[in-house]
Amino acid sequence: MGDRLITIGTFEYVADVQIVKAKLEYEGIPVFLKDETILATDPLISAAIGGVKLQVYASDRERAMEIYDEIRSYARDKEGNLITCPNCKAQRSEVYYSRKKIFHRLFPFLEPVKYRCLNCQMITKPDPQ
Repeated sequence: MGDRLITIGTFEYVADVQIVKAKLEYEGIPVFLKDETILATDPLISAAIGGVKLQVYASDRERAMEIYDEIRSYARDKEGNLITCPNCKAQRSEVYYSRKKIFHRLFPFLEPVKYRCLNCQMITKPDPQ
C-alpha cells in the first residue's frame, strides 16, 4: 500500500484495545497494534513502553477517528457525570498523565489525575469536592 501508519490511540492493556480494533475492522479499516505481543506476555511494563498503540493507515485516519469517537468512553467525575472542559465546555475529556517527573515514571499510579480535552487539548485538574 505504501501508506504510512499513524497512531490514533493508546491503551494501557491489550484487552482494552480489542473492542475498538474489532469495530474498525468490521467497518473495513485495517488495524495494527504496536507492542501488543510484548504487553500480552508482560502487562506490568505497559507504563514503561507507553501501552498498546492502535494504528491505522494515514489514508484511513479521518474515518477511523469518527468510528473511534463514536465508541470511545470519556472521563467521568465521582458522580458519573461527564467531565466538562472549562475552556471550550466540551464533554470530550480523557484521563491524562504527564509522567514528567522521574518518580511518576517509576510509579505512574501515584501521579494525580488530570484530564485532557479532546476538543481543545486543554489539561485540567479535577474539581476538589
